[in-house]
Amino acid sequence: MPEVRYGDRTIEYSIQQRNGLKSHYIVVEKNHGVILKGAPISETQANKYILKKARWILDKLSLVESVKEGDIVTGSRILYLGKKYYTEVYYNDSISETKIEFNHSRFKITTSGKNTQIDIHHTLDEFFREKAAEKIAPRVEQWSKKMGTVYGLLHIRKQTKRWGSCTPRNNIVINTEAIKLPFSLIDYLIVHELCHVKYNDHSKAFWAEVGKYLRNWKELDERMRGMRM
Repeated sequence: MPEVRYGDRTIEYSIQQRNGLKSHYIVVEKNHGVILKGAPISETQANKYILKKARWILDKLSLVESVKEGDIVTGSRILYLGKKYYTEVYYNDSISETKIEFNHSRFKITTSGKNTQIDIHHTLDEFFREKAAEKIAPRVEQWSKKMGTVYGLLHIRKQTKRWGSCTPRNNIVINTEAIKLPFSLIDYLIVHELCHVKYNDHSKAFWAEVGKYLRNWKELDERMRGMRM
């Protein structure tokens, strides 16, 4: 990893080459450090860019290092539909409630600054719930028709331990956190739970049923087990 000296401090950074960009820019992220993004350049030129912004970089590093784990601040990455999106947080004391905007490239969060993290997380939970109802519910109906499986009711709600479940009354429950998964895993989750309408266990017959609709179910199941809520 390249580095430069600024006074008595050493600034380490990484380079992300982006062909097509005419200029270079620097971001400072928690757990990722200092990143210089732009067209390919020599290390000597990169060092000059970093030194030019050294004071600003050190201030940003101090800020992100003080952020508690789980806090959402500018530079945080929010997982949505399998991708992590850059987040910008703005403070406006004149508003009464936190607002979230998503433009398919980044999240913009505007909050009043009072009980900031509590409000942000609550509003983000509502965003995930609404998006799960909007994007997952229709897919459950589509898969139900494709599989010829009749289920009871569909419940989309936040859960702490399960991505989804099928109740004894054949109601399907999907965790709102599932909206963070890529569509390939969302579909696997839906098929998995719909197959439980016919088989309420994980027998060979159950997995054979899953395999009728998803040939790569073993790969998907392994990926699902590796996902964190």
